[in-house]
Amino acid sequence: MRSPDLAAAAPIHLRPHWRRWLVALTVIANLTIGAAWADDDSHAGDRKQLLTLMKEVEAGINAQDAKRLTAMMADDVTVIWLNAEVSRGKDEVLAYYARMVGGEGAILKKYVTQVSLDAPARFYGDAAIAEGKAADEFFPQARSPFRLDSHWSTTLRKVDGEWRIASLHLSANVFTNPLMAEAQQWIWYAGAGGLVAGALVVFLLLRLRKS
Repeated sequence: MRSPDLAAAAPIHLRPHWRRWLVALTVIANLTIGAAWADDDSHAGDRKQLLTLMKEVEAGINAQDAKRLTAMMADDVTVIWLNAEVSRGKDEVLAYYARMVGGEGAILKKYVTQVSLDAPARFYGDAAIAEGKAADEFFPQARSPFRLDSHWSTTLRKVDGEWRIASLHLSANVFTNPLMAEAQQWIWYAGAGGLVAGALVVFLLLRLRKS
């Protein structure tokens, strides 16, 4: 015989609305865990400093102010740039920037970016690691501007109580990007142009032979 359904047998006003209770308990649990995590985040102040540092680096780049950029770096910083060139120390960073952006004979007129953080920074004592994305726009001297999406990762350390960039690595997709797409487009143009030129030469030779 089928066992009686106790919940169904109970008076309507006493039946357990378990779905509602489950939703309520889930919401309460999530709020409690979130509040506990926020209270236990001993690096809340550090995270604010790092966000401020990130925005200052972005502002320095967009203002074409290399010294404003290196002010956020440790003296022995290492930077691997998008062209895979390596700068070690602030002087090399400044020299690279002067050679690449805005200076006499520089490749770029200017370079602007908008950076974002992929995930909260991870802390290891007085060191931290963070990574994110950058939407870059380059203004070359010899061609039209172009955009490039890139990724960055950085290791930071506290220097006299202030967070500074110890290393910075920039990277972009070398297989799929606007420059590669543009190069491929020019290859198609060159191929089509060669085909037309070849056809024209054949046509002229045939005309000359008949004349």
